[in-house]
Amino acid sequence: LQELDMSDFEEQFKTKSQGPSLDLSALKSKAAQKAPSKATLIEANRAKNLAITLRKGNLGAERICQAIEAYDLQALGLDFLELLMRFLPTEYERSLITRFEREQRPMEELSEEDRFMLCFSRIPRLPERMTTLTFLGNFPDTAQLLMPQLNAIIAASMSIKSSDKLRQILEIVLAFGNYMNSSKRGAAYGFRLQSLDALLEMKSTDRKQTLLHYLVKVIAEKYPQLTGFHSDLHFLDKAGSVSLDSVLADVRSLQRGLELTQREFVRQDDCMVLKEFLRANSPTMDKLLADSKTAQEAFESVVEYFGENPKTTSPGLFFSLFSRFIKAYKKAEQEVEQWKKEAA
Repeated sequence: LQELDMSDFEEQFKTKSQGPSLDLSALKSKAAQKAPSKATLIEANRAKNLAITLRKGNLGAERICQAIEAYDLQALGLDFLELLMRFLPTEYERSLITRFEREQRPMEELSEEDRFMLCFSRIPRLPERMTTLTFLGNFPDTAQLLMPQLNAIIAASMSIKSSDKLRQILEIVLAFGNYMNSSKRGAAYGFRLQSLDALLEMKSTDRKQTLLHYLVKVIAEKYPQLTGFHSDLHFLDKAGSVSLDSVLADVRSLQRGLELTQREFVRQDDCMVLKEFLRANSPTMDKLLADSKTAQEAFESVVEYFGENPKTTSPGLFFSLFSRFIKAYKKAEQEVEQWKKEAA
């Protein structure tokens, strides 16, 4: 308003029924009165989100900061901590806080959110503390989630590799395959696991049964000891739903978190919370690391045993082949049994 020439603007854009001229000096003083008198250490939208977060925590700034320094998860709660992680002071905010403190301005100038940021930023090693705190809160649930997934991979891999009955059934499948292809080429010493799906597609001359139905009949008549082969195989569906790469990455992430917690403890070895956490959870971490190594080795071993490539074969792909084969085999058994009843 001070720099612009409003007289020309008024002349150009005035309406026909013109009222008294605007008092420019009054406008200027009004604008000056509206200027905020408070100092701000945090951008308005971020301050609004912080206010919502602090209301959820339902604790004063000092109590929150004391709980963070004492690693008091019970007072803070994991959900609240994870929300607070979004408000770690930025470099720019820290520069505003430093200037505010250097100028020794009164705290009354600050809003509640700014006061919190001031208190928050004074906590020594704040990012490391906050990361450690969220790790302490997340560790038990994450470990509990990962352990059964690793166990499923280990159990499924070992049961498939050690099953003599499954191996013998695959030998019988190979014998039929070699017989069918004998006129085209020499005998094969093995077949790709994906070929198991073809047993359902290949139909007899009269179109009444599949090769799998025929296989079921042959096994029931000539090799009855193999009929319950699927009872040797464990956790196939569970193992098939595991993303092994993700699980191994999560275990490595937990390991890094525990190492950070150990470093924090070394810096303040009088902290009973960290001491107790490390005492209680280090054995769990050791077991997770051992199990993740076993799971990886067991899975790679069983995949290679069946002539597949462990680098390009995921548990989802590998175990689902066997799951589908077992389901189809059981269904074919039921249908063969039904046909016998109908024929009797």
